[in-house]
Amino acid sequence: MNRSIYFFASFFLLMLTSMGFVQAAEHHAAQALEHSAVAATHGAMKHAKPVAAHAKMALEHAKASEKEHAEAHAHMTEGVKHLKQAIEHGDKGHAKIATQHTNEAITHIKQAIGK
Repeated sequence: MNRSIYFFASFFLLMLTSMGFVQAAEHHAAQALEHSAVAATHGAMKHAKPVAAHAKMALEHAKASEKEHAEAHAHMTEGVKHLKQAIEHGDKGHAKIATQHTNEAITHIKQAIGK
């Protein structure tokens, strides 16, 4: 029961935070950030497969953003690298390592959009 409350509270907080990012940043980077945040929330609960699933969605958006915005290319490229690692480890059931890579991706995506 506590885990579901934690998940929904975290998800609600992340959605509120993401709203500001959507307005301040371009669409794909904001979507990559949102999916990465959801992946990190699952990682905190040690759910490896959902980390990988959301990291895959984040990766699609991060790659699109990387192509669209050359000025933020270096940070987004680094975010893409970490999302790929998160997917690899999440698929293997390594929730802790997948979450670490997801958090690194979040850091770089935020830098790419200036947050």
